[in-house]
Amino acid sequence: MRRQNPYPPEIIQSSISSQLSSPESNWIEAVHIPYSLEKNVESLTLNVSSTGYYLDAIARKLSLADTSKILVSRTVGKASSEMRLYFSAPEWYLVDLLSDLNVEEVTSEEGSFNARASYFSGHAIYGNAILASIGYTWRSMDLFHEDVSLQSYYRLLISKIPSGVYKLSREAILTAELPMAFTTRTNWKGSFPRDLLCSFCRQHRLSEPVFSMLSTPLKQSSEVSGSCKRLKVAESSAEETEYRNGAGVAPHGNESVGSGDTFMCEIKIFSKLQDLIIEYSPKDSYRKHGDALQNSSLRVLLCLNTYFKELDMPLEKLASAADIHIYPDKFAKTFTSCPSIHNLHQRNETQRERLLDSNSINQPYIMPGHGLYSFKIEGPDSGSSPSNGSLACINYVAFLVAEGEHMKERVESNDEFEFEIGVGAVIPHLEAVVTQMSVGQSACFNVDLPPQELILAAAGDPVKTISLLSSKVCFLEYSIALLRVTEPLEDRMEQALFSPPLSKQRVGFALQHIKDSSAATLIDFGCGSGSLLDSLLDFPTSLEKIVGVDISKKSLSRAAKILHSKLSRNSDAGEPSVGIKSAILYEGSITFFDPRLYGFDIGTCLEVIEHMEEDQACLFGDVVLSYFCPKVLIVSTPNYEYNVILQRSNPSNQEEDPDETSQSQACRFRNHDHKFEWTRKQFNHWASNLARKHNYSVEFSGVGGSADVEPGFASHMAVFRRGIPLETDNHPIPEDLIRQYEVVWEWDRSNR
Repeated sequence: MRRQNPYPPEIIQSSISSQLSSPESNWIEAVHIPYSLEKNVESLTLNVSSTGYYLDAIARKLSLADTSKILVSRTVGKASSEMRLYFSAPEWYLVDLLSDLNVEEVTSEEGSFNARASYFSGHAIYGNAILASIGYTWRSMDLFHEDVSLQSYYRLLISKIPSGVYKLSREAILTAELPMAFTTRTNWKGSFPRDLLCSFCRQHRLSEPVFSMLSTPLKQSSEVSGSCKRLKVAESSAEETEYRNGAGVAPHGNESVGSGDTFMCEIKIFSKLQDLIIEYSPKDSYRKHGDALQNSSLRVLLCLNTYFKELDMPLEKLASAADIHIYPDKFAKTFTSCPSIHNLHQRNETQRERLLDSNSINQPYIMPGHGLYSFKIEGPDSGSSPSNGSLACINYVAFLVAEGEHMKERVESNDEFEFEIGVGAVIPHLEAVVTQMSVGQSACFNVDLPPQELILAAAGDPVKTISLLSSKVCFLEYSIALLRVTEPLEDRMEQALFSPPLSKQRVGFALQHIKDSSAATLIDFGCGSGSLLDSLLDFPTSLEKIVGVDISKKSLSRAAKILHSKLSRNSDAGEPSVGIKSAILYEGSITFFDPRLYGFDIGTCLEVIEHMEEDQACLFGDVVLSYFCPKVLIVSTPNYEYNVILQRSNPSNQEEDPDETSQSQACRFRNHDHKFEWTRKQFNHWASNLARKHNYSVEFSGVGGSADVEPGFASHMAVFRRGIPLETDNHPIPEDLIRQYEVVWEWDRSNR
C-alpha cells in the first residue's frame, strides 16, 4: 500500500532524528514480592528504555532469559488501578492454569507458592512476583506507568482488613480505629459502615452483601420479632426503600412503610462460589432506616475485624462473642490464606511494658493504660473539655522513635482531625489523653508500636522506617493539640432554648436541696466527668465529704483532674470549698451496692438512668433506696414530651435526614445513647412505686419550662426522702448485689 498524501517533510525529519538520538530511560518504581515468607518485600526500580519493551525490564528482574514465560495477573486494588502482578512459573503450572486452579486448592507441598501475591490477585501465583503499574491501555498508544512504592504495597495490604479500609478513608492509619458504634450521620467520620462492608467484600472478591430490611410498627417494637414484616431483599447496589413525603414506600409499590415504624436490617455474606459464610440477624431496632442499615453493617465489620486481629481465635468463640452466625467450614476456606499474611495481633518482642513517667505533672489523677508512658499536658485549663458524644478536633504529629539512638522519623500528621468521643474512633491511648485536656492545651506522650504493616503503610520513607524498626526498641511519640470541642446535639439543643443551660439548672436545683438539708456527705451516682461535684466546689455548703461513682474510667480520670486541681487550690486559698475534708472517686456499677457508701446524707443521680436499660434503671432505684439508704435522693431524667420543642428549636437540625423531617414523625431521643425517655406519667409511676416500696416520700418538680404549661418541664426531677430511721431499716442484702468499688482517686485535706 502507498500513502496518497506523503508525510510533510518536518514529520519525516522528526522521525529520523528520534531514531538517531540515544534512547531515553524511564525509571519506574515497583515492588518485589518473594515467594518465601521468610524474605521481606522490597522496593526495586525498572529501567525501561523508550525504544525497548517494558516486559524485558521485568524479565531481567525475575532472572528470566526472555518474556515468553512471564504471566500477568488481573488488576489489583481499586477498580481504576492499573497495578498488576508479573511473575514466572514452571511448565507444570501452565498446565494447571487450564484446570482453573484456585488459591484454596494449593497445598503446602508446592514450595514456590507465593502466598502474598496470590492473596492480592485472588488466584494462585508461584515463584517471585513484581507488583508494578505499567503497560499499554485503551486510553492511549503511549506506555502508561506509575510508581508503586512499598507504602503502596502496605496500603494495599491493610485495605483488605475492615479497620484498614476505615483508616485509609480517614487518612489516619496509625491513629484512627473502626468505631464501636454508629451514633449519627453527623458524628460519623470517614466512609460509612455499609460502604466499608461492600469494599471489604470486593477486596476479597466475595459476592456483594445482601441487606434485608425489616419494619416493625412503633407500637409493637417491644414485641417479638415475629411481628416484623419483610420489605425487600436487595443487593447492596439497590435501594431497599424509597421515601416520599416522609413516608416509606417499597420500590415496587407493594407496601407502605409508615413514619412510625422501626427498622432492623439483616445481612448475609456469600463467598465468590455463592456459599453462605456470615449471617447476621439484629436484636435492636432503630427509628431510622439508615441507622438500622449502618449499625448492622458495623456489627458485621467489627466481627470481621476481630477475626483479622486474632486470626488464631476459634470461629465458634468469635461467632458467640459477636452474636453473629458464622459457617465455620466455608468461612475458613474463604480466608484460608489470611493467617500467613496478616500479623496484626503480633508485636515487636523487644518492646517493653512501660509505666507512667514518675515526673509527670499529672501523676495524682492520671490512670494510664497499658503501653502509655511519658505523658504530659501543657497549657492553662480553659474549662472546655470533651465528653462522651462530643466531637473533638485535634492536630497531631506521630513520630517513630528509636530509643537511645536520638533518631526519629515523622510517620503521620494531621492538621485538623475530628472524631467522636466515647465510641473508640481513635487508638485508646490518644482518646484517654484528649479527654483529660481542654481546648488550647497541648500534650505529648509515647505509646508502644502498632503492627509493622500499619507503620509502613503510613510512613513516607519506608527505607528509613525499616532501618529504624531494626533498632532494638522503638516506640511512637505523639504530639497533639486540642483545637475545639463540639458539644453533643442534646447540649446544643438545650443551650439554644435555655439560659442558663439545663445542666446548670439541674446543678442549681441539687445545690438548693443540699443547703436546705444541711448535708455533710454526698454521693453522686453516675458522676461522669464530675460536672456536679466540680460545681459544688464553687459555693459554700455544709458538705465535708463528696463521693462520685461511675462505670467509665475515662470520665473518672477527667473528673479527678478537675477536682484535684480545684480542691488543692481552694484549700490553700481559703475558698468556699475549704469545708470539704475528703473526696473520693470510685469505679463501679451503680446497680451494685458497696457497704462503704451506706447511709449518706444526700445522693444525686442527674441525667443518668436514661443511659441504662429500663430494667436496669428500675434495679438501680431498688438498690439505692433499699441498700445505700441516703436520707435524700435527687433523680433527674429527660421529659420525652418536651423533645418536640427542643428539636424544633435546633436551628441547623443537622441530625435529620431529608426523608425524615415530617412533623408527623415521632420525636427522637435527645441523645443517641439514651435507651429510653419517659413521659411525665411514666416517670411519676416509676418514682411513686419506688417510694412506696422502700418507705420513702417523693416530691416531683423539674427544670426548664413550667409545670403549669404543656408539656411541663424539660427535665423531670424527683426528690425522695427517707421516712424511717436508718437503724430500724435492717434487712438482708443479696450477695450477688454486693460489690466493692475500685478507688481510682482520693483527696484528703489532712494529708495536705
